[in-house]
Amino acid sequence: MKKIGLFYGTETKKTTQAAEAIREAFGDTEISVVPIEKAGQDDFKHYDLLIVGASTWFDGELPTYWDELLPELETLKLKNKKVAIFGLGDQVAYPDNFADGIGVLAEMFESNGAVIVGKTATEGYVFTASRALKDGFFQGLVLDFENQPELNEPRIRKWVDSLKNEF
Repeated sequence: MKKIGLFYGTETKKTTQAAEAIREAFGDTEISVVPIEKAGQDDFKHYDLLIVGASTWFDGELPTYWDELLPELETLKLKNKKVAIFGLGDQVAYPDNFADGIGVLAEMFESNGAVIVGKTATEGYVFTASRALKDGFFQGLVLDFENQPELNEPRIRKWVDSLKNEF
């Protein structure tokens, strides 16, 4: 069985809620949680499949814990490793950089040879621009806790079902 690592900021409430719901939606599949605050390059190499998550802060920035790790990850070799990304955004307060964190992570992982899986449609969201967009799809699961919390659970279930097929 392939080893799955779930990487996210464990000290952030909403990202943790999303990650726990994702892990639960996988059912009996074994998934290891790796706190991004303590992760290093070797942690990403240890797993066959990666699920990574981050919120988007301010005007499209990654949270500090990811931002500090990116320089170390820029030399990571992930040829053909599958990476699924989930992220949080606020489409009302930040419509011009909605869920940009997903796009920043997708760009970094792709530049290291990874294959991004778990792309999702943009229907149901209202925003102006997002770095998470590529070829008309989000590069991962986008959750808006502020404006659409009731849609989080069905979106997570649908995304995890698609990941089970892509993984």
